[in-house]
Amino acid sequence: MSATRYRRFLKLCEEWPRDEGKKAGDLGTFLRQRVASAFREGENTQISDPEKCDQMYESLARINSNYYRQRFPRVKDTSFTGVTVEECKLLLSGNLHQMDEEKKGLWKKLSERFSKSPEDVPEKAPEK
Repeated sequence: MSATRYRRFLKLCEEWPRDEGKKAGDLGTFLRQRVASAFREGENTQISDPEKCDQMYESLARINSNYYRQRFPRVKDTSFTGVTVEECKLLLSGNLHQMDEEKKGLWKKLSERFSKSPEDVPEKAPEK
């Protein structure tokens, strides 16, 4: 029976998309690592809690099949901040330098303005 579970998890890992743009890895990479560590002996691995294993598989399969996205459709593909899906992916990928200068947030602009050393700021002429 553990051989069937192992094959099901392998199939799930094959179907799960990877996001190569993320530096630290993504959920697909993490899932592959966890399956490899949980099934060290492959099909011969003895599972201590088969019910928990099956429940975990079913939960991951529902996420992978977009079950919850279809069951609870969103009105808009933005968050409360107004950030689009593409902008959110860009932020999460760690490639912040790709953002255009005009799309910088207020926090970024302020931190750049106040992080300059005193030598960078031109001196004002003394008032008379």
